[in-house]
Amino acid sequence: MAQINWGRVIAGGLLAGVVMNISEAVLHGGVLGQDGAELFESFGVSATPAAWQVPVLVGMTFVLGITSVWLYAAIRPQFGPGPKTAICAGLVVWILAHLWSGAYLAAGFTGLITPRLAWIPVAWGLLEAPLGTLAGAWLYKE
Repeated sequence: MAQINWGRVIAGGLLAGVVMNISEAVLHGGVLGQDGAELFESFGVSATPAAWQVPVLVGMTFVLGITSVWLYAAIRPQFGPGPKTAICAGLVVWILAHLWSGAYLAAGFTGLITPRLAWIPVAWGLLEAPLGTLAGAWLYKE
């Protein structure tokens, strides 16, 4: 059994994180930007993030990217290298991150979070997570 190449996991994970962060910026800054602003306004809260919030969210998205490439590297011996395995790893990441959070927001904050703000990111993530993982897996070699 081949050992995981941690340098490539980190490099591929950072690439996956770039893809995912760009996607998240388009989603939350563009597609859902007005919806988010209206939500904040409805609660009388400033839509301007605190200085620490954006770096934390960007950093956690890089952690998600690294995790997705680590998962790809971990299942690669069983499923073989290549895009199919990367997409499978990305779908697992989608279930654990995007689908879970959408269900949590929709069920746990019913009446506070609109269905659009809960479920559009889930649908968006169904493309984002596999594509980010695919990009990161492209750099991974054992």
